[in-house]
Amino acid sequence: MGTLSRRKFIANAGAGIAGATILPSNVIAGLGHKPPSDKLNIAGIGVGGKGFTNLKYMETENIVALCDVDWDYAGRNALPRWYRARQYKDFREMFDKQKDIDAVMIATPDHTHALPALMAMREGLHAFVQKPLAHSVYESRILAETAQRYGVATQMGNQGNSADGIRQICEWIWAGTIGEVTHVDTWTNRPIWPQGLSRPEKSQRVPKNLDWDLFIGPAAFREYNSIYHPWNWRGWWDFGTGALGDMGCHILDPVFKALNLQYPSSIQASSTAFNNDSAPNAEFVQYEFPSRDNLPKVSMPGVTVNWYDGGFMPPRPDELMGGEQMGDDGGGCIFYGTTGKIMCGTYAANPTLLPTSEMSHFQQPKNSIRRISNAMEGGHEQDWIRACKESKESRVEASSNFNYSGPLNEMVLLGVLAVRLQSLQRKLFWDGPNMRFKNIQNSDMLRILSKDNFEVVDGDPRFNKDFSTLPALEMAEEWIRHTYRRGWEQI
Repeated sequence: MGTLSRRKFIANAGAGIAGATILPSNVIAGLGHKPPSDKLNIAGIGVGGKGFTNLKYMETENIVALCDVDWDYAGRNALPRWYRARQYKDFREMFDKQKDIDAVMIATPDHTHALPALMAMREGLHAFVQKPLAHSVYESRILAETAQRYGVATQMGNQGNSADGIRQICEWIWAGTIGEVTHVDTWTNRPIWPQGLSRPEKSQRVPKNLDWDLFIGPAAFREYNSIYHPWNWRGWWDFGTGALGDMGCHILDPVFKALNLQYPSSIQASSTAFNNDSAPNAEFVQYEFPSRDNLPKVSMPGVTVNWYDGGFMPPRPDELMGGEQMGDDGGGCIFYGTTGKIMCGTYAANPTLLPTSEMSHFQQPKNSIRRISNAMEGGHEQDWIRACKESKESRVEASSNFNYSGPLNEMVLLGVLAVRLQSLQRKLFWDGPNMRFKNIQNSDMLRILSKDNFEVVDGDPRFNKDFSTLPALEMAEEWIRHTYRRGWEQI
C-alpha cells in the first residue's frame, strides 16, 4: 500500500461529510486526544499584529511555523506563545525548507499579501489572507483564479462576512422588504493613523531584529523610518491602501453581497490633498453599477454606491430621530429602497429598518443563508478550518472564500484608483473583464502634489506647492498591476 501524505489524508477524511463537524478524536482513534492526522499544520506569515489574533483563533490546530520580518514586534506575543513552531523571516525560505505545512495564515502589510498566498496555493496549501485580499486589482483577480485552479480552501479576513448581520441584510433585501435598492451610502471613521504625509527626508537606523529589505518586499526600495513600521504603513501607497482599502472590505461587504454586485460601470472620486507617497486624510468615492439579474421577489436595477471617510459623512436620513446615531462609532451603511431603508453599523452589525420603530412589528424572513456561530470571536477562522478539512469535491466553501472576496476586493481597490486618478477630472468608465479604464488616453496627464510647504514670513503666509506631471495611462496600468522590485517573483 502506497504512502498517504498528511495533506491527502486530511482532504480524503472530509469526503462525503461536507458541512459536518469532524468526528471526535475518541471516535476516530479511541484516544483521549485528537491524533495529529486530524489537525492541520498551520503556518503564520505576519504574526506581530492582527495575525496574532487570527492564529489564536486557530489554536485548535497545530501552529508549526511563524514568519515575520520583525522579531521584536512578533516577539511581544506570537513567538513566546508558539515557541515550538519553527521561526522564519522570509516566507520563501519557509516554503522551501518546511514541507509539513497544510495551510497558511497571512497578515502582512497589504503589499505582501498576494505573493505568499499565490506560492502557498500553488503547493496545494489552503490560504487565509487578511483584508484587503491584495494590494492591486490584478493581484485580487489572480488569487481568485488560482484558488479555483488548485481547489484549495480560502478565506479573507473580513470576519463580519461570517456574522449574522450581513445574512439578515441579504435576506431582508432578497425578500423585497424595502423594494428595489437604487442607492447606498457607506462611511467609516478611518483613517486613525497618519496620512497625507510627505516622505521623510532622513532615514533612521534599522532596528536590530527587523529585516527592512524583506519588509519592503516587492515594493520600490526606500530607506527605513519608524513612520512606516510598525502599523503606520497603511497610509503609504507602496505598502497600504488607505482608509478605503483598510475598511472597505468590511463596510462595503453587505452592499456587495446583498445586491449581487460585480464590476462597477464607472467610478469617480474627490479627496483632501494627497501626494505620490501617501493617501489623503478624507475621501469621497462614487461607484455606479449596472442592473443585475432579478431575484424571485425583487429586481436588481442599476445602483449608486457612495463611500465617505476621514470625517466626510453622507446626508442624514429623515427617518432618524434627533440623537439617534447613524451606524455605529466605526461607520456603517444605509440602503435606500423604493419602499424603505435599512441601516447597519461596521461589519454589517445590528441591521435595522428605518425608522427604527418599524422593527417592533417587522416579520423577519426565514433564515436562508448558513449561519456561523461566534463569527467575530473565532468563528470566521474556524469556518475556514472546517473547509480545509473537507474534500474539494464536496466542500462547503468558507463564507468569504476568494471566489467571493476577490471581486469584492477589486471593487474596493477601484475606489483607491479613482482617488489617485481624480486629477483627470472625469468619471472613469471601467472594463471589468479586461481590467482597464475605457476613457484614459495616451495623451492624458495626471497632476499630483509632490511638495506642500507653508510658513509665515514677516507676518505674511507663504505657500510653496509643487506638482508632478505623470502619464495617466501608464500610471493607471501600473496601479492596476504592480511592477515588482527586481529579485521578487512577478505575479
